[in-house]
This record gives sequence, structure tokens and C-alpha cells, in this order.
Amino acid sequence: MLLAAFLNLHGETAVVVGGGMVALRRVPVLLGAGMNVSVVAPRIAPELRALDITCLEREYRVDDLNTAALVLACTDSAAVNDRVTADALGLGLLVSHAGSAERGNLRFPATLERGGVQLALTTGRELPMLAQALRERLTQALPEHLPLDGWVRRREQAVTLSGSEREAALAGLRRDIRLAVGLSA
Repeated sequence: MLLAAFLNLHGETAVVVGGGMVALRRVPVLLGAGMNVSVVAPRIAPELRALDITCLEREYRVDDLNTAALVLACTDSAAVNDRVTADALGLGLLVSHAGSAERGNLRFPATLERGGVQLALTTGRELPMLAQALRERLTQALPEHLPLDGWVRRREQAVTLSGSEREAALAGLRRDIRLAVGLSA
């Protein structure tokens, strides 16, 4: 079983070893999380070079990980990915091994953002197609707009109440949320 968690890594450094298709998918996710990204690879795709990242067009070296909080091993060489993963794990870093997810300690879930809600899905196994299909199904089920700010205000007000008033206010909020997402009250 994997630990499901959302991490605040804004301002931290991500080192991506590999400059191809997997890096092209992952780097925008890292940038979207506010990370500083360095890509290390002998050849870096032009689409990656066009992004606001640091590009080191050369072979990987273990000292590339010195400032990293998170590492992605996504080359087309299993041996290089294994070495990067072993180095990162040895330094106590979060690392994703693109060719063999179970070798790292970090996996990227299928994600969905809709109505101000962010969901992450994984099968816990090597079935990303299932997680992607579930994401598609949930996209259809989740409303496009949810009054999150209003619900947060109502909750903040409710928790200041005492006893039965508090319970009634929270029950009303719970009912409204359930109805908004298509469940019975």
C-alpha cells in the first residue's frame, strides 16, 4: 500500500535525468507545482529547452542531486535510471523511476482538477491505464463549479458555535455538499 499525500514543494528543486518524452510530460507538472527544474541529459528535446528550466546537456553525475528535493530518473537506459534511483535513495530523496516504478519511492498519479478540487488516483500497481480511465470517469461525475469559498466560510463559522448549533450548521453544510456533488443528502 502506498501513502497518498499532497506535497508542497514550491520553491524546491527537482532534478530530471532524461530529456525526452517522459520528461516532456513530467516537467510541466513540476513547474505547475512551483518547483525549480533542472534537466540533465546528453540530448534535451527542444520543447523542454523552451521552458523556464535549467538545462545541463551532458551525462548525469551524482553531484547533480546536491540541491534536489525530488528526482526523476527518466532516460531510455535502464542502467542509468537504476543508478540515478539508487543515488537518490541513498541521499534520502524522493525519486521516481520511469521504467520501473517499484524501484523508486515516488509515483505520479493520474490527476484531476475540477471545480476547485484536486484529485489524485493510482492503482498501486503498474496499471496507469486504469487510473487514467478512472480519472476520465470522475471528470464526468464532478461538477465544473463548486462554491468552495462559501463552504469554507460556513465551516469556519460553524466551528465557532457550540453544541447543537454547531452540529446543525455542520450537518447543513454536509447536506449541501453532498447534494452539490450528486449524492443524496
